Amino acid sequence: MQISSQDIAAKVQADFDFNVDKFPLSGPDGMTTPWYALFRSDTSEVVGNGSVTSRYVPHQTEDVLALVDAAGEAFDGKIDCRTHFRDGHYVSIQPTGHDRLKVYGEQDNVWPRIVINAGYDGRAFNATMGYYRDLCRNLAMLKRVDGTTVSIRHTSGLRGYMDSLISTFNTLRESWAGLSDIILQLQRAEIQMVDFLNEIYPQPETDSSKRAITVHQDRTEAIFKRLQTERFRSNRPTLGNDYKVSAWEAFNAIQGYVQHDAQSKKGFKSDFDRILRASRDANVKQAENLVMASLAA
Repeated sequence: MQISSQDIAAKVQADFDFNVDKFPLSGPDGMTTPWYALFRSDTSEVVGNGSVTSRYVPHQTEDVLALVDAAGEAFDGKIDCRTHFRDGHYVSIQPTGHDRLKVYGEQDNVWPRIVINAGYDGRAFNATMGYYRDLCRNLAMLKRVDGTTVSIRHTSGLRGYMDSLISTFNTLRESWAGLSDIILQLQRAEIQMVDFLNEIYPQPETDSSKRAITVHQDRTEAIFKRLQTERFRSNRPTLGNDYKVSAWEAFNAIQGYVQHDAQSKKGFKSDFDRILRASRDANVKQAENLVMASLAA
C-alpha cells in the first residue's frame, strides 16, 4: 500500500510534537554566563551533552520534515519512515519502491534503509544508506563503503534549501547500487569464523576471573547460535568443522549479536536505540574493518 507524503508528514509531526528551546545558564549566586542549555518543550528534559552560545539556533521539527520531504522527492514519494529522539532527531527512511536484493535464495533478503541524524551537538547533520536484512531483522550500516554517508548543513530553516537537499538524497539513493555490489562481494568472500571472533573478542587469559571466562563463552555460543539459526532459516547447510562462513554471515553475526542480544541485556528496549548503539559499537566497527579487508585479500 502506497503511503502518501501527507501521511508521512503527519507521522513525523506527531512523533516530534515539541520544540527544542534555548535558555540561559546562570552561575553561582545568579551570576550571568554566556552559555545556554537546550530543553524539550514537552518534558523539560535537557537535550544534548553540553552548553551552547547565544549564536546557536536549535533546529525544529519543521527542519526534520524538510529532510524527510527531500528524501521522499528523491525516491519518487515512495517511502515509509520510523522516528526516534535521543539528543537529536533520528528518522529511518524505508524506500518502498525498491526491489529486494537476494543474498541467499528467497529467505535472505536486504532492502535499502536511510538513517537521518539531526543532532544538537553542533556537527553537520548526516544521512547514511544502510540495509535492512529480513533474515535476522538487522538494520545495519557499512560505513566504509564509499558514498553511503552524506553530510547535511546543520541549520534551521532547511526548507529554504530544498533543491540542495533533494540533490543530496539523490546522491544517497544512487549509493544503493554500490552498497549492493559490496554485499554480494561479502557473500562470496570466505572467513574462518573462530579466527574472526578471536580478533574481535580475544580469548581471556588463563588467569582471568571466572566471570570473564563465562562472559566470553556465553557470547561465543550466542554468536554461533545466531549463525546456525540463520543458516537453518535460509535452507543452508549447518556449519562445518572448518567453521568457514561468508564475510556477509560473519559481519551480520557480530552486528546482530550486538544489536539484539548485547544491547537488550544492557536494558535498551527501543529497537531504534539498539540500532544506533550497534552502529557506533567498537566491535561492530572492527568486524566491518575485517570483512572489508577480506575483499582486498
